[in-house]
Amino acid sequence: MPLKSRWAVDVPRCSLQQWIFDSPCGPLPDRRAYIDPEQPDTNYLDLSSYRLLAKRVALGLQQAGLKEGDRVLLFSGNNIFFPSIFLGILMAGGIFTGANPSFVARELAYQLRDSEASFLVTAQGSLETAFQAAKEAGLPRDRIFVLGGDTPAAQEVVLSSNPGPGLKGRVAGARHWTELLQGNAKEAESWSWKEPKDPQTTTCCLNYSSGTTGVPKGVEISHYCYVANGVQVIHLNNLNPDWEERQKRARALCFLPLYHAYGQTYFVANMPRAGIPIYIMPSFDFVKMLEYVQRYRITSLTCVPPIVVALAKSPLTKKYDLSSVEGLGSGAAPLAKEVSDEAEKLFNGKFRLRQGWGMTETTCTCMSWDPLNKEPSSGVGEMMPNCSGKLMSLDGKVEITKAGERGEFWVTGPNLMRGYWRKPEATAETVVVDADGTRWLKTGDIAYFDAYKPGGIVHIVDRLKELIKVKGNQVAPAELEGLLLEHPEVADAAVIGVTINGEEVPRAYIVRQNPKSKITGQEIAGWMAGKVTRYKQLKGGVVFTDNIPKNPSGKILRRQLRDRADKEVGEFKSKL
Repeated sequence: MPLKSRWAVDVPRCSLQQWIFDSPCGPLPDRRAYIDPEQPDTNYLDLSSYRLLAKRVALGLQQAGLKEGDRVLLFSGNNIFFPSIFLGILMAGGIFTGANPSFVARELAYQLRDSEASFLVTAQGSLETAFQAAKEAGLPRDRIFVLGGDTPAAQEVVLSSNPGPGLKGRVAGARHWTELLQGNAKEAESWSWKEPKDPQTTTCCLNYSSGTTGVPKGVEISHYCYVANGVQVIHLNNLNPDWEERQKRARALCFLPLYHAYGQTYFVANMPRAGIPIYIMPSFDFVKMLEYVQRYRITSLTCVPPIVVALAKSPLTKKYDLSSVEGLGSGAAPLAKEVSDEAEKLFNGKFRLRQGWGMTETTCTCMSWDPLNKEPSSGVGEMMPNCSGKLMSLDGKVEITKAGERGEFWVTGPNLMRGYWRKPEATAETVVVDADGTRWLKTGDIAYFDAYKPGGIVHIVDRLKELIKVKGNQVAPAELEGLLLEHPEVADAAVIGVTINGEEVPRAYIVRQNPKSKITGQEIAGWMAGKVTRYKQLKGGVVFTDNIPKNPSGKILRRQLRDRADKEVGEFKSKL
């Protein structure tokens, strides 16, 4: 029998924006939502401004020609306007999709084509990449909006009927994003968005993921999925007996990228709904993070493992007052228990550092912790409200119900994706419908329950899937192998993940086209670096080999390569 969550919650059938704000025009608490930590007194949005600016973006997009169901791709790092643009797309009836701001043109063009985006909003610093990608994808220049550094402070943008630079900000045929806001301030105040007829079947965003295998795919998250995940997260937070007191002093710091499901769900939706003010960093900077924690008395840190490693090991942490922090969570990739223990000592053991678990395919979080559970654990928590999990044999035929026995982890719940965007075969490979009609997501993770009962803690021990996770970003070996095979000196290639200095990075095994070739591993890695974003680069090294081990059907035997890499990585480390 699958294990059900100990908790059940009611999930409203409404749009994401309705859940965050309660209504299009009703009064909102007088609280700040987003704050620029470098200009906290002048560059901020309160909850009302957050909603109003989103409504103005929505009206501008509709006037620009956006139709219901159209996709809008946002290609930008973090800023305080990002959440309003995200929700403005939804309020207009569109579908948001976000791309990593470090993408090269080829990668951005792929997502533009795959999502069939009707509009592109790009950071000014990425304009050259955006133009090249748009040309490859056939997107006209007048469908590109530039999110420029010349944008005025947030309060001026929100309150001005015609915030600059407007029409004057056009660049080579692309429009400045403030053109979307021209002349619609009064209309936006009384304007109401149209609620989706069925939030459960209406997609609100395509967050790209490689799933369990293959090239990136758009994960269709409905309004209902998104709301369900938010309700789940807030319900667990509210179980804390002193939650109301904690809320009064709560302050969050956003350094996770908002294009990614992890940062997006927490900082665009969950925390604003909970009324927690958020200081937004444009990108991660360890020293600035420490400075902001001290200066603004940040109470919670939502992290990924490399940041926890830095907290635990950097001598800089002892130079700052971090005593305001009351909670620290880590997700997106596994965290070693030794690192977790070190980080807890930094905060004098006043709370447990908890790992959560989720996937883009489950909106974000699917496993978390009861705040009343103070026991130490290297697990990833228990099933979120309304969710169920089970372990299956690797062939998917036998359910495992014994504590401590390992199997592939399958999950279901209201936060489960609709499917992969226009890829029914990939969806069918990942989502299984049982005899009762329940949709189960095959996660590709090998796990066990410490106790096979409701509330049992799940431990993730390995991955069936071949994905490499680099600082929370998913890297598909198949994509890198395909690129390597484009090199004239490469006859065959395989890519695996290796752990070096506590972080997983891609490592390539190459068969030379000509055994007498003098090309070096550094030359191959340098060639690849020009074709992929930084986290996909071959920082685990390039190794030449006589052949790539494969089974009779041609599938790469990655386990053999991992075993070989385990013996080689020590040598590689010594050369770093």
